Amino acid sequence: MSNSQESLEDRSLEDRLKKVIVESLMLEDVKPEDIDPEAPLFVEGLGLDSIDALELAMAIHQEFGVKTSAEDERNREYFYSVRSLAQFIRSQQDGAASEKPAQATEAAAKAAGG
Repeated sequence: MSNSQESLEDRSLEDRLKKVIVESLMLEDVKPEDIDPEAPLFVEGLGLDSIDALELAMAIHQEFGVKTSAEDERNREYFYSVRSLAQFIRSQQDGAASEKPAQATEAAAKAAGG
């Protein structure tokens, strides 16, 4: 796969993620195209909280078929930004995960520090 094709797929995944974030969290004042893919999702940036994290984790599971493990210490990294979430989703979909995932809601709560 060429770099331009790969970056196009990454951008497409990020765009889908932005739409999922806005729609699943009902962010009325935010448009998907206004979300910076590298900006933090929690506290600063979009200002999401632990409840948003749970809803987002469920929406990501429903849309992309991806779960995180509640015991995974990297959950904060995965949920840091749209870009980090896209990289995580891509790695999971490519079969890079070696552990069986646990409940997405538990992982999201842990990721948000809740």
